Amino acid sequence: MAEHAEGWHRSAFEDLKSRLGDTGFPCIFSRNAFRKEIVRFIFVESVDKSGIQYLADGLKGYVELSMRWDGHLDTAYPLVVAFAEVAVQARTVDDYHAFGWRVLSELHEIDPAPWPEYVAKEPDSPDWSMCFNGMPLFCNMSSPAHRRRRSRNLGAHFMIVINPRERFDLFAGDTPSGRKVRANIRDRIDRFDGIPRSRHLSTYGGGALEWLQYSLAEDDAERTDRCPFAVDRHDNVSLVGSHGNDSDGKDLC
Repeated sequence: MAEHAEGWHRSAFEDLKSRLGDTGFPCIFSRNAFRKEIVRFIFVESVDKSGIQYLADGLKGYVELSMRWDGHLDTAYPLVVAFAEVAVQARTVDDYHAFGWRVLSELHEIDPAPWPEYVAKEPDSPDWSMCFNGMPLFCNMSSPAHRRRRSRNLGAHFMIVINPRERFDLFAGDTPSGRKVRANIRDRIDRFDGIPRSRHLSTYGGGALEWLQYSLAEDDAERTDRCPFAVDRHDNVSLVGSHGNDSDGKDLC
């Protein structure tokens, strides 16, 4: 269990506990999961080839666990991937996001399963979603450099919070109850951050680009950049490069 971790693992856990223990934190799903002690963790020590493989093994195990999901909110385990400060050469939000996309790209390069046929391969499609081991995922990048968007700052360590795409579609999808949940969370974001929510927050499949929600900018300017995650004709991404370890095994507690 992560609460028994030591060193920076413990520090990252306590940071997360502090954030999610705040009753004003916008994501009610994350708060409930943490309170019920169903959050899974992987602590990444560094980013070399063996470490990305280590992270990939942990993510593969998480996907396999998620494939056995019984459809109940109490068993919808989120995964928090936390990175050691020394592993991330970043200072700005853009730097952290570039690092996060590098990690996702390298995970894709060693993905043990083919890309699902029903998911678009190019991030500039509204039907794209990050996939691994055959499962579409939502990846929320949070960094210490986020100052204005406090809801995207989970402490001193860069973190990627991962959930299977289908859980958002079920509990916060384009249904009357899902729209109500989304409206509540986004109102909470406005209050918690003290600034208007990003224009890029949207509903999957509604025409907006999913990747923009993974890595929200500090300001709310129109985005003209392109997603660094690019799948080539051989189903490999164009980026190369990034080591990992965690507190005890994958610490999928």
